[in-house]
Amino acid sequence: MTIVRQPTRAGVRDAAAKLAEILPPSPLLVAEIRGFPVAFKAECLQPIGAFKLRGAWHRLTAIAPEERPRGVVAFSSGNHAQGVAWAARRLGMPATIVMPADAPRSKREGTLALGAEIVDYDRATESRESIAARLAEARGAVLVPSFDDPWIIEGQGSAAIEAAAQMGALGLGVPAKAVIPCGGGGLAAGITLALPEARVTVAEPEGWDDMRRSLEAGWIEEVGANPPPTACDALQTIRVSPLTFDVLSRRGVAGVAVSEEETRAAQRWAAERLRLVVEPGGAVALAALLAGKVEPDAGMLVILSGGNVDRAAYARVLADAA
Repeated sequence: MTIVRQPTRAGVRDAAAKLAEILPPSPLLVAEIRGFPVAFKAECLQPIGAFKLRGAWHRLTAIAPEERPRGVVAFSSGNHAQGVAWAARRLGMPATIVMPADAPRSKREGTLALGAEIVDYDRATESRESIAARLAEARGAVLVPSFDDPWIIEGQGSAAIEAAAQMGALGLGVPAKAVIPCGGGGLAAGITLALPEARVTVAEPEGWDDMRRSLEAGWIEEVGANPPPTACDALQTIRVSPLTFDVLSRRGVAGVAVSEEETRAAQRWAAERLRLVVEPGGAVALAALLAGKVEPDAGMLVILSGGNVDRAAYARVLADAA
């Protein structure tokens, strides 16, 4: 029987201490929405353009030095890929990433630039988990999932440790309400552990809102057959993990779904009001707030989780004034 370690708040704090040794906190910006100051954690300004390096660094630094030469294998549409590649290069480890053939060009190029090997797969017909598991076993490498891992969850939660300190320094008090983009739920679970008193809401694209449906049902529900196309490539997770679902369900976390147009409107708002480039998946929490699906409140924290956009698609979003 395999015993899976559970992610903990102490682990989140350990991860935050690790990150503080190598990186400054990502910026926290404040803007008023419907009469309330809202804090925006700009994870889109991380060195790889997304929060994913947090979990990757916490996970890879936990690998014993004697095991590191065999490297790591991960699967990702791009942001986790770049996070793992970034951490692996810094630690002198080889990294192989199983990536969908239709992954955004910017994310593919970013992953290659960080020295990782890419193995393509067909998102519609192949299992990235199975391919990655076979590669890891064949090479004796450590498999690094994008969210179904306690170290990854703890590492992502370090964003909230930083945000809490930044909000306190700005006189905004402790985070009392947090809205978080959700794919597999690693970021949301980590932040939920980090902020035990906060009311947490996860935001997902319509048709891909399996975490919302799972939380409402009380058990894990997969994305349905033939889900609609979405620009939120970072949030296209077919099934969330028991680790992330357990953390969120135990805390009574709520979920909302946003439309593609609401997401595009959030991207434009972030560009105009915050001067930030935010990718579709990174903008869904803001979209939920702007669309009135989550109400602003005192001590509100919104995570802008990534900014790795396809330039042509982003230009079309900005040009659309609808």
